[in-house]
Amino acid sequence: QVQLVESGGGLVQFGGSLRLSCAASGSGFSIYFMGWYRQAPGKARELVATITSGGNTYYADSVKGRFTITIDNAKNTVYLQMNSLTPEDTAVYYCYLSETYGSSWGQGTQVSVSS
Repeated sequence: QVQLVESGGGLVQFGGSLRLSCAASGSGFSIYFMGWYRQAPGKARELVATITSGGNTYYADSVKGRFTITIDNAKNTVYLQMNSLTPEDTAVYYCYLSETYGSSWGQGTQVSVSS
C-alpha cells in the first residue's frame, strides 16, 4: 500500500509564502496524478491543484497565479508553492495520489495565515 507523508505547513503572515511537500512511498506503483485539497473549518474539502506525472496542471480559480504545483517523478514527490497567502487560505491541506492500484490521502498539514 502506498503511503503519503506531508510536510511544510505552518503559520505565516498575510502575503507570506509556504511550500508544502508530499512524498509517496511504496513499491510497484505508477503515478497517474497527484494533487492538493484543503478543508477549512466548517467547510467542505475542496480541490486546490493537481498535476499529472506528465506535468499537466489544474488550479482552482481561487489560487491561480498564487500557487504552483510541481512534481518530481524520481522522488514520487509533489510540491505546492503558495505565495501571496491570505487568511482565506487557512485550512488543513491534504495530499492526494491516484496511482496504478488505487488512490491515497495524506494525513493533512495545517496552514494558518494571520491577518
